[in-house]
Amino acid sequence: MLPTIEWNDQGVVMIDQRKLPSAEIYVTCKTAKDVARAIKTMVIRGAPAIGVAAAMGLALGVCQSKATGTTKLATEFYKLCDMMAATRPTAVNLFWAIDRMKRVFAEATGAGQSVGQIQDRLAAEARLIHDEDVASCRAMGAYGAEFVPQNARVLTHCNAGALATAGYGTALGVIRGAVERGKQVAVFADETRPFLQGARLTAWELTRDGIHTTVITDNMAGAIMRGEKIDLVVVGADRIAANGDVANKIGTYSVAILAKEHGIPFYVAAPLSTIDLDTPTGDQIPIEERNAREVTHLGPTRLTPEGARVCNPAFDVTPSKYVTAIITERGIARAPFAESLAALIHNR
Repeated sequence: MLPTIEWNDQGVVMIDQRKLPSAEIYVTCKTAKDVARAIKTMVIRGAPAIGVAAAMGLALGVCQSKATGTTKLATEFYKLCDMMAATRPTAVNLFWAIDRMKRVFAEATGAGQSVGQIQDRLAAEARLIHDEDVASCRAMGAYGAEFVPQNARVLTHCNAGALATAGYGTALGVIRGAVERGKQVAVFADETRPFLQGARLTAWELTRDGIHTTVITDNMAGAIMRGEKIDLVVVGADRIAANGDVANKIGTYSVAILAKEHGIPFYVAAPLSTIDLDTPTGDQIPIEERNAREVTHLGPTRLTPEGARVCNPAFDVTPSKYVTAIITERGIARAPFAESLAALIHNR
């Protein structure tokens, strides 16, 4: 399994996804600040992977603290939480992981544990979050594989694979799950402008696994669907509202509309930690606006003229009416999503 992120004696180690596929370079984050910077600059990306990285970064920061008492440790810890929360606003897994680490910290201090005991608790929790993510992806793959027919032609958008998680993947986990069950699968990977996660990362992952992969530009998806070359669409998510509206990489909304027009099922694969019952609809999901350079340049080469304005939202929201089903590690949610998602969460 592709090692996306791990915590060892040197620090939090993650593959630099900005360098793929031309170079496999691993970055070692030696401090919590390094981890926060890695999240913000997209060394690591993908909602579940961001959550794992945040948990490990917080644990790393606490373990490096020189505080001798829990009061000072608490001050440092909550400052680290604020720093980590400021990295990227859309992926709810980030805030889910931070809140989970806060609960563990509060339980440990409330129980009168020492600084050393608290450090151990947080380190163990971060590693548990990592391991649970891998397990949840494999469970999603098993559930989702049932939707993939033999000789399936699958369209995916962005990268929701091992690189976007602690390992195995969400949307690509569904594809891997189908392949592991002996099904023949061919994947069409949208390139996913402007960061090219599909062309660079999804294609890299799947070709490493020997899965037949064709990269298409984003504006080819409709023509490919019309040519009856797609059997289903499966994507990941960065936040799912209580009503089933899905925030995912920019361009997902367009793919969902095209799938609906062509009668193609549109599936979303995401862990329960991506479901945000406190956000009623997609209208309340904050959308990250990223640096204009991602649009104006490809590497060092400028693509647009000086003076042209740039809009670069990192995500869009797909209304739930375009979603056939949401695949989670605890089962499948279908419309009405307000009921099915809440049932999955409360029956954890």
